[in-house]
Amino acid sequence: QVELVESGGGLVHTGGSLRLSCAASGRTNNMYAMGWFRQPPGKEREIVAAISWSSGSTYYADSVKGRFTISRDNAKNTLYLQMNSLKLADTAVYYCAADQSGSSVYEYWGQGTQVTVSS
Repeated sequence: QVELVESGGGLVHTGGSLRLSCAASGRTNNMYAMGWFRQPPGKEREIVAAISWSSGSTYYADSVKGRFTISRDNAKNTLYLQMNSLKLADTAVYYCAADQSGSSVYEYWGQGTQVTVSS
């Protein structure tokens, strides 16, 4: 079992920045990948970014490319999402998730953290 706890959400004005963190605990060995997802109000959850835990290779949704950066600290079992140039459309509940099986199915999820961007 893997437990994930997000932090760092909050209220920010357009153009501002936030850094989300996701601390993983439990059976974190053999982690394959981790990702950030978000669910805007009234919409379905979507992937934002993902990172291979071993190689560090990354994936970004087109909507955040060039503005968001995903990174991880393997020693601390912590995932980060640096969000810059935030837009109103970035308002959502952000979740971190872990894929331990390597099947691109994220088996473990955090509780989510609210990010609100205001004008």
